[in-house]
Amino acid sequence: QVQPVESGGGLVQPGGSLRLSCAASGSMFSMGILAWYRQAPGKEREVVAGISKGGDDARYVDSVKGRFTISRDNAKNMMYLQMNDLEPADTALYFCNEFSWEPSKLSGWGQGTQVTVSS
Repeated sequence: QVQPVESGGGLVQPGGSLRLSCAASGSMFSMGILAWYRQAPGKEREVVAGISKGGDDARYVDSVKGRFTISRDNAKNMMYLQMNDLEPADTALYFCNEFSWEPSKLSGWGQGTQVTVSS
């Protein structure tokens, strides 16, 4: 299984923005619903946002609603996460994968991309 490649992370001040990208295999995109996840130090990996196969239905956890926007380009096998008004609590390693409410049961994880929000 080809693992996805996440990119776009970095160090940003509170209130700043970042755009994460996920380059995934065609097989991952064919699974349908995809998601972004994050894992902060000492915490479990959690779902941040999910998007339907057609890209017309997106859902977010409450903590990022109104600040993050998930999108996908099926023709390019790419998925994105636009993150605005970042907060220190958003600091984590971000991953992309097929959607699951139990990410610990998924395989095929990439290396992730680090997002650090700090002044």
